[in-house]
Amino acid sequence: MEVKRRTARSLVARLSSVSQQTRTEALCELRLISKHDPDSRCFIADAGAVPYLCETLYSALPLEQENAAATLLNLSISSRQLLMSTRGLLDALSHALRSPSSSPAAIQACAATLYSLLVDDDYRPIIGAKRDIVYALVDIIRTPHAPPRSIKDALKALFGISLYPLNRASMVGLGAVAALFTLAVKDGRVGIVEDATAVIAQIAGCEEGGDAFRKVSGIGILVDLLDPSTGSSIRTKENAVSALLNLVQCGGERIAGDMREAGMGLYDGIAVVADGGSPKGKSKAIALLKLLDGGREPRFASNPDREYS
Repeated sequence: MEVKRRTARSLVARLSSVSQQTRTEALCELRLISKHDPDSRCFIADAGAVPYLCETLYSALPLEQENAAATLLNLSISSRQLLMSTRGLLDALSHALRSPSSSPAAIQACAATLYSLLVDDDYRPIIGAKRDIVYALVDIIRTPHAPPRSIKDALKALFGISLYPLNRASMVGLGAVAALFTLAVKDGRVGIVEDATAVIAQIAGCEEGGDAFRKVSGIGILVDLLDPSTGSSIRTKENAVSALLNLVQCGGERIAGDMREAGMGLYDGIAVVADGGSPKGKSKAIALLKLLDGGREPRFASNPDREYS
């Protein structure tokens, strides 16, 4: 362990070198070590690497920026508190996410770093309060031809932000709803649609969600995702049910009335989740059907004599 500690200190010291080549070589080594040797991550962080890595995110050199971003991602796995206590970390990540000169690899690593930090409940309100970060993540998912990895990591970060209820109104205000529904409709990749609808379900749980969903015909899209003919995965269907349930709980009878206009196709789709979803999905499906049915115990649309269990 002492050898690893000394190696980390030596490499971090080289980050302050006046030689660009020396800095670049040190960054490359730190990236590899932090990726392949989990034990070394804490030594690298404790040696003072994080401030240098944050500064390097402003670099105009793609290789330096990418190595710094990837190293921060690796360190975030075991040193979240140290990263979050580093002055300027979130500003540096925001810059890399928004800079036109940032490479797709650097953007992806920064989004993934945010998602890693958001695993800790305490950091969700802090990161969510940075509107520039939220906007940058939304911008990634609505950018045509953005790399799939960048989209997925941005969606995961947005999901982490949305888990803190007070962040949801800000996400709506920054255009997240339209961007998410565009992905859900136009992106055929199952994993991305699942992740997009997971964020949609969370955002639906705020008062501002109702009007924003109405502007993009969100309820109709969610109902379509429940239609068996669309081939949506069960996870996507569960997310759609969760979103509809949150909308009704926040918007009341007005939203419920909009849903009832969708007809029996909606009830059939919810019934699929109530019958074949996960325990959590089944519970939400039954709760939604009960709200739509005026508080009465729901029944399967395909078999009116069979009650949910």
